[in-house]
Amino acid sequence: MIVGLVAASIFAIACGGKENASSATESAETPAAAASGGGPTATPTGKVVVVEMNTDADGNYFKPAKFEVHRGDVIRFTLKTGVHNVNFLPDSNPGKVNLPPASALLQLPGQTLDIPVNLAPGKYFFQCDAHAALGMMAHVEVEN
Repeated sequence: MIVGLVAASIFAIACGGKENASSATESAETPAAAASGGGPTATPTGKVVVVEMNTDADGNYFKPAKFEVHRGDVIRFTLKTGVHNVNFLPDSNPGKVNLPPASALLQLPGQTLDIPVNLAPGKYFFQCDAHAALGMMAHVEVEN
């Protein structure tokens, strides 16, 4: 009877581990909802726009540095090299509301930060706080 209980426990743990691994894969494939500053949020229904964050011989930069998105799209910031974050500073976006909060530093190549586009139409400026003085700034235009 004890052997049966031990075997059942091991089986339950093993099945639970696979279920959790599946959930982790699903959540990794699903765009993460970044905090939106308390305003209404749009469900990601559009495309995923990938923006690379780099440090190399050319400097520290976002690629692309200018792009457009629509409400419901997701901006996926992907760390290629270096250590970077993303910050939509209120000072750089006067009169704009619902700005995403500053992200933590991404430190491992391949790390991503997904920001659902819940912003009103217009131009929004963002930067890497660690490299803003070196010119690591960019802008996105949200279209209707």
